[in-house]
Amino acid sequence: MKLRSWFSTLAYAGLLSGAWMSLLQAAEPRADRPITPFGVLRAPSLEIARGQAQEWLKSIDKYNDQAFQSIWSQTDRPLLDLVADTIALGSPEAKKILTEAREIDAPKEVPDLIKDKKLNSFFRSNLALAYAKVLTDRRAYEEALEALKTVRPELVVDPAAFFFHKAVAEHGQLLKPDAQRTIARLLDDVPDSPERYRMVAALMALDMQDWKDKDLGDISRKMNNVERRLDLARGGPQTQKMQKEIVARLDELIKKLENQQKQGQGQGQGQGNGGQCPAGGPGSPSAGAPTTPQTDSFGGQNTGPGNIDPRKLKEIVEGWGKLPEKDRAKAMTEMIRNMPPAYRQMIEDFYKKSAGGASNLP
Repeated sequence: MKLRSWFSTLAYAGLLSGAWMSLLQAAEPRADRPITPFGVLRAPSLEIARGQAQEWLKSIDKYNDQAFQSIWSQTDRPLLDLVADTIALGSPEAKKILTEAREIDAPKEVPDLIKDKKLNSFFRSNLALAYAKVLTDRRAYEEALEALKTVRPELVVDPAAFFFHKAVAEHGQLLKPDAQRTIARLLDDVPDSPERYRMVAALMALDMQDWKDKDLGDISRKMNNVERRLDLARGGPQTQKMQKEIVARLDELIKKLENQQKQGQGQGQGQGNGGQCPAGGPGSPSAGAPTTPQTDSFGGQNTGPGNIDPRKLKEIVEGWGKLPEKDRAKAMTEMIRNMPPAYRQMIEDFYKKSAGGASNLP
């Protein structure tokens, strides 16, 4: 084995090991959670899937040998894509649904055709998966997840794709416990899942391992989620509720920071002879130096007061997704200018991530 491949294998093994530790901890059985037995899921062979697709077309009297052979001769394409094209061949309504999902604005609700449980299970299950795959690629996670919830992974031709796209949709909506369970099923129950799925799933699991509630990382993720929804023209009550939660969390952090600074200032003023300046007076080398140890969580205290106008924050957060790129940079600069280094760096990192790699802010 080449040295580079050996190192890649070790890195991947490390990712899976770390991911499994977090998943096992999240999946520990509780007294109020029944233990559900899982089984191994495998994709059918090309021949079996081809036979299922042909049988479905014949059952609805839409079989056209030339068109069918044209689709299934493309053996280098993913199995799900071949089935999706077959479904589009037999159902004009399904073809319209998939075409609009790819080419027009991402839909805001799952079509009734996917929800109709009276329809053929092969048709409906694989249509739902193909539809969810398109929506996941477009970051329309809510509808993708809703579509996947209407079917069972045992009924689709690509169970690995089912769990992978479900995990991506859950991770994108910050549904940590759900995403962890889905990733565990992908890694454990689908042994023939593609390497790219397993690698990305492991990375998502490791990412969630560091998620904490109510810190700046949590706020950053929620801001990203709001921005995604606004990009998809989903600025309704649900998005507005999420924006208000972000503002509330920011207010909490600002108050915490201000209280920390007030405590530090009070301790500094109380030092010495009855609040007098230390020996040496204002001109001494120690004048103005901090009198309390560095606070690990908030960085140095001599970099600015850290005061941020909550009203300005609210305006920035509520209008973030609508701001032009230049205005976003200006707003973010103003917001973090007087913040301590730790806060500034975290928000700056968030900005770079959401802006696709911008230059350092002043």
